[in-house]
Amino acid sequence: MATSSKYALITGATSGIGYELARCFAQDRYNLVIVARQQDELSNAAAELQHQYGIEVVTIAKDLFRWDAPFEVYQEVKSRGIQIDVLVNNAGQGQYGQFTTTDINRELDIIQLNIGAYVIFTKCFLQEMVDRNEGKILQVSSIGGEIPGPLQAVYHGTKAFVTSFTEAIRAEVQDTNVTITALLPGVTDTDFFRKADMERSKMVAEGSKADPAQVAKDGYDALMAGKDKIVSGLKNKAMVAMSHVLPDDVVAANLYQQAKPVDGNEDARR
Repeated sequence: MATSSKYALITGATSGIGYELARCFAQDRYNLVIVARQQDELSNAAAELQHQYGIEVVTIAKDLFRWDAPFEVYQEVKSRGIQIDVLVNNAGQGQYGQFTTTDINRELDIIQLNIGAYVIFTKCFLQEMVDRNEGKILQVSSIGGEIPGPLQAVYHGTKAFVTSFTEAIRAEVQDTNVTITALLPGVTDTDFFRKADMERSKMVAEGSKADPAQVAKDGYDALMAGKDKIVSGLKNKAMVAMSHVLPDDVVAANLYQQAKPVDGNEDARR
């Protein structure tokens, strides 16, 4: 069925930026391994991608909130004899509200998903890529990793980790043919904000949202060009640049005003 033996593994590939990235790879004749929690959503996405692009799509339903799930995904890929040429760490979630009122158990899940799964997948597949001296990794981070994030403190903290981690391991493999790219989107029109209970935030309720297809294209093009990092969108580029000039407390205060809920209630237990 497929005309290519290349495979890209994408987490969180059933919607939003992840699904649009899957389409970018499918257009370039990559076969796909897509990972998400719900098998029905995976099956729907796979059917659409196979029908439209004629590529092979392998689905793996795993809950990446579990620390052992990424290892299980890796073992399943190995058992199928699939070589992953491109890894896309995309799955991520956040939680909105004052840190003193948010759910610590959900935050620990978010840390596992946004950091733990990235580290495990990267460790497993990067070792193979370095041994082969070829491969690509796209880490979907966020401009949130560049700036303090009141009312989403844990999410911004996880993305700061992803960006720093990516920069460090990129330096470690700079003498190989493996390239690692960080994609930093801003507010994008995806299901992220509903899951984070953040739709009542001013920046979401009243601000503009980027098209996930455009964000994915920016990331895909940067990955294929071997770039280190891409901030998607002119407005986001300007925000990041300004954050590097202004003191952190000023940046945090400004973002706090933008992040406040339209109903005035910052308590996550409302």
